[in-house]
Amino acid sequence: MPLLHQMPMSCAAARRTLTNLSVSNSIRRPIIARTKTATLGPPSRRYYAIDLISIDEKWRKKWKESNGSGKASNKSADGQNNHYVLPMFPYPSGTLHLGHLRVYSIADVVARFRTLKGDNAILPMGWDAFGLPAENAAIERGVPPEKWTASNMSKMKEQLELMNGSWDWHRELSTCDPGYYKHTQQIFLMLHERGLAYQAEAEVNWDPVDKTVLANEQVDANGCSWRSGVKVEKRKLKQWFFRISEFREALLDELDALAKDNAWPERVLAQQKNWLGKSTGATVKFPVLAMGHDIHAAIEVFTTRPDTLFGVQYVALAASHPIVAKLATSDPELQAFIDTIPGLPEDSKVGYLLPHLRAINPLAYNEDTPGATKVSLPVYVAPYVLGDYGEGAVMGVPGHDLRDNAFWKEHHYDAPVRQVLSASEDESTTAMKNEPFVEHGFMTEHSGPFKGKHSAAAGEEIVKMLEKADLAKSVEKWRLRDWLISRQRYWGSPIPIIHCDSCGPVPVPDEQLPVELPDVNWAETRNGSPLETSSEFVNTTCPKCSSPARRDTDTMDTFVDSSWYYARFADPHNQTQPFSPGAGKTLPVDTYIGGIEHAILHLLYARFMFKFLASTDLLPQYTEETYKSAEPFKRLITQGMVHGRTYIDPENGRFLKPDEVDLTDPNEPKVVSSGKKAKISFEKMSKSKYNGVDPSEFISKYGADATRAHILFQAPVGEILNWDEAKISGITRWLQRLYDQISAIAAGPVDGPVSARDYLSAKHERLESASAEELAQWDAEAAIWRHVQHTIESVTASYEEVYSLNTAVSDLMILTNTIADNTIASPIIKREAARALISMMAPITPGFAEECWALLNPSTTSIFESASFPVADTSLTEIVRPRIQPCAVQVNGKVRGVVSIPPPPAELSGDELRDWMVKEILATKDGAARFSGGLYDLRAAKRAIPVRGGKTINFVLK
Repeated sequence: MPLLHQMPMSCAAARRTLTNLSVSNSIRRPIIARTKTATLGPPSRRYYAIDLISIDEKWRKKWKESNGSGKASNKSADGQNNHYVLPMFPYPSGTLHLGHLRVYSIADVVARFRTLKGDNAILPMGWDAFGLPAENAAIERGVPPEKWTASNMSKMKEQLELMNGSWDWHRELSTCDPGYYKHTQQIFLMLHERGLAYQAEAEVNWDPVDKTVLANEQVDANGCSWRSGVKVEKRKLKQWFFRISEFREALLDELDALAKDNAWPERVLAQQKNWLGKSTGATVKFPVLAMGHDIHAAIEVFTTRPDTLFGVQYVALAASHPIVAKLATSDPELQAFIDTIPGLPEDSKVGYLLPHLRAINPLAYNEDTPGATKVSLPVYVAPYVLGDYGEGAVMGVPGHDLRDNAFWKEHHYDAPVRQVLSASEDESTTAMKNEPFVEHGFMTEHSGPFKGKHSAAAGEEIVKMLEKADLAKSVEKWRLRDWLISRQRYWGSPIPIIHCDSCGPVPVPDEQLPVELPDVNWAETRNGSPLETSSEFVNTTCPKCSSPARRDTDTMDTFVDSSWYYARFADPHNQTQPFSPGAGKTLPVDTYIGGIEHAILHLLYARFMFKFLASTDLLPQYTEETYKSAEPFKRLITQGMVHGRTYIDPENGRFLKPDEVDLTDPNEPKVVSSGKKAKISFEKMSKSKYNGVDPSEFISKYGADATRAHILFQAPVGEILNWDEAKISGITRWLQRLYDQISAIAAGPVDGPVSARDYLSAKHERLESASAEELAQWDAEAAIWRHVQHTIESVTASYEEVYSLNTAVSDLMILTNTIADNTIASPIIKREAARALISMMAPITPGFAEECWALLNPSTTSIFESASFPVADTSLTEIVRPRIQPCAVQVNGKVRGVVSIPPPPAELSGDELRDWMVKEILATKDGAARFSGGLYDLRAAKRAIPVRGGKTINFVLK
């Protein structure tokens, strides 16, 4: 629908209005002194330099006074047409960084766009307040973590409010609030009741610095803690787990649904698929010889490549394998080796050869197997073998596996590597490279009766053959392990379990929730669980038998809190339930925005948790048949990182502090100490690189709206943004020029009784008798109308697509220039074009848009209440088409001239279109001179091919 809604009027009335609008007085300039000229585009009249900071402050105050006016809707979550926009909530570190500013600007733009589109936009904000960073920071400062966290939340809330965001603060929550973690504990008990929360002894990842257990997902590829960065140790402890493996098929299957229409980024889906790690293969038994004798036992190995069995040259066991544990009791050297493993890098290729133990390749029992495969195999203990994957044992195939090859060379550097596969049927093993061949191929002469067969088919046959001898079995394995949620730290949600000698682990009754954190001397409890030091907390009675009992002293992983917070926002003040079934209808989140670094932590856990919640009465819209297909986030937007300008000393590569760089000439930065030109690069912002930027300082300097527009304009949403403060001048010049134009339009004639559409329709009827001056004005007005409608379409697409918000800013800048450069269009056209432009930019620069809207519409309320997002009006498409357009004339594929002709009638095609274009081209002065005779006589063309709506035509003369 058009931006302005006016009463329809007759064509006669419109014509009468037109007679009163002459070309010469179409724009009435206000009488205000000009101060200086804007530099964006051609010169324009400047009324006064705008104060963007004051405009921000003015409208934030008005929004606050009107109780949410200008913000995303605060309607009930039960309402219709909800669009739930959610940026990943921040950890309250005390200071927002530019990454926060980017993600929250994107989220607010989406929410405001949806508000203008008529949706009930929900944009909540809260705090991911539990966790190790807050606890460690509090210990360092000698301040209780609850005080440290509360202070930081207050500071960051002030910073967020400076961003001109439309946050639903009445939905605000904090995960460290007992009113929140009461429901985290409720969800834990719901999982426990279903057998999905359980306690078990397991080999776990232990962070020796933070003195706590880590989930597998919290250990990086180098075996280091995601928080402290220290090498993680392996310990065997009794811990609490969530049985996420119960949902592994659903977590994998629904990735295909999330891939549709690019709802989730492919990179995230690929990481989750890899982490779930579904693989099909076979469990193969390698009989064991001890002291040369068959002891009627076997080592079971899981492999996805049974086709390489002929190439096995050793077997390796994890340190936690039962055989290793048993042998270590009588082998001090083995035990000493096991003790060294926690300090080794994860990819270490050291190993311990088990004396007196050998393994037999199961293919050795086949009489057609080559002799080399029948030789008994050495058995090693190797740290690169994972105890919690497969069977805790691997078959070493140096010829066809990179890790096995590295291990073999470490221990048998002079022994030949047996290769049983080749890339082609005729490739001999002697011609192969030293590197292992890891792809599928063809079986070589070392593969006995399978020689020449494709390895995939051969592998299936080998498994079938061994299955008959009970030496193999086809199986399916997953990389995903159950989610370890126990933490031996203070600042987290206590686990609501009581341990009774008679009854075992007993859930805390619902009426006794929340189990609150005790007041303990947490700063002196880096060793062991801090909760253990509070006897008042620990000692209690069993809810079942009333006997003396002990509370569980672990706290939950902070990712448990964030695995369901999006659902709590739907009903944040519910005291009895995590959220009501009615409020749950708001879910799932429509647009979720955050960093890709959360792909296999938060996002995977949130998917699991939502599927579980969908199986309960809290989300009745899902059934027993559909709950596993439930997803918490319909669409995921992952923004790129923000990199800062970094100065480097060319002599030693050292990062330079701000006071070590001479920026007298910003384009030629110099090292103060040496006078040499400093190197410039854009790096991830960090304290060690001295390249951080405080968004609050930037906003106080340029204003929130200019900062928002700058951060959105500098790069597509999904790409790295190289932060360059100097480039914001382009944004401020744009806003100044636009404000000048709005001021001029507002000071000119107000709207008459005719809309822009009716004005153009009536004027079009008079074109045949129009003067040259009137035709020029028509062309200018039609051009503005076309540009406005095109911009509406392109900007709408950018807002809906989200990743191209930078092009929305660019399109709005171009439309600003079109309006400013057009000096003869009617005030009716320019005013309506300006209203459309301001409505389109309101999501990006809300305070500035409010100011401009108030100038154009002084009697209306906030733009977010009185306006709607414009919809392209195609009703005048035919009559506002350009009267002339350039046409490139090609002869035999080469451009020989450009002439101006009318756009061809839409109904023409084929020969009719060709004949019409030839006539029009030759009717022009240039066309007649160039193409009516000689080498390029168009009338002699054998055929002509018009394209691009008549903007190009190719004549074939040969």
